[in-house]
Amino acid sequence: YKIILSALLLLYIPTQSYACSDTTLCNVEGGDYYLKLPADPDNIKGAMVFIHGFGGSGQGILNNSEVTKNLSERGYALIAPNGMKMDGQTGHSWSFYPKVAYRRDEIPFLKAVRDDAMKRLDLNSDKMLMAGFSIGGSMTTYFACEEPDAFHAYAPIGGSFWRPHPTQCNGPLRLFHTHGWSDGTVPLEGRVLRGADINSENGLVQGDVFHSMEILRYNNHCYQSKADNFIITENFWRRSWSQCAPNSALEIALNPDGHIIPQGWTNMILDWYEAL
Repeated sequence: YKIILSALLLLYIPTQSYACSDTTLCNVEGGDYYLKLPADPDNIKGAMVFIHGFGGSGQGILNNSEVTKNLSERGYALIAPNGMKMDGQTGHSWSFYPKVAYRRDEIPFLKAVRDDAMKRLDLNSDKMLMAGFSIGGSMTTYFACEEPDAFHAYAPIGGSFWRPHPTQCNGPLRLFHTHGWSDGTVPLEGRVLRGADINSENGLVQGDVFHSMEILRYNNHCYQSKADNFIITENFWRRSWSQCAPNSALEIALNPDGHIIPQGWTNMILDWYEAL
């Protein structure tokens, strides 16, 4: 009897388990996400929540080798949430546009993703950063503005604020924006997607990246508009502001590409993140 009881108890000893994975969805209140562990899952250094672009999916981010390979090799887990399924179309998107009613409140959803992933990975939020591409970059920037301390840092690519631009954020933040010089989908100056002109009250208009950086400089209480540091690493022309609020960080990197996640982006961002 004692032997049988001992055997049954062994079956109920809790073990670390990743019930969801890069092929099985993790479910949280409001939606779901994928979780991809690094090459050495017993030594997880940190995690990146990556927000996909318009019409994309979390699974699509897992197929991007620039992101997955470099994160894995450097010991980072990849968390890839899904946006809301679009009506009558394939793919997913995000609710953040200033002039459009929200289909889902993304802030609580993404915080639920963070909290669930933290438990699964046994990490604190100071070991996590949020990144995103295109509309996912915009979603990342709006989330950072609303919840600057929810993640340790933010790294949007090819997407920022939309018009009308916000006037302020909820505190200093750590953000590194990357953008393609020849991006025609989300130009640095923005473009009209719906509406009569750039000043239309009802139009859907992308914002100006340079004006967005000005807003963030003001938000971070930077000493002046002029960047403090100018460096070139591989194909990235980088400008950063260091004379700002304590524990804040602000940088922009331009590259000659169009609307893509550029090669070398992941390692550049992780180097920046780890140096904070």
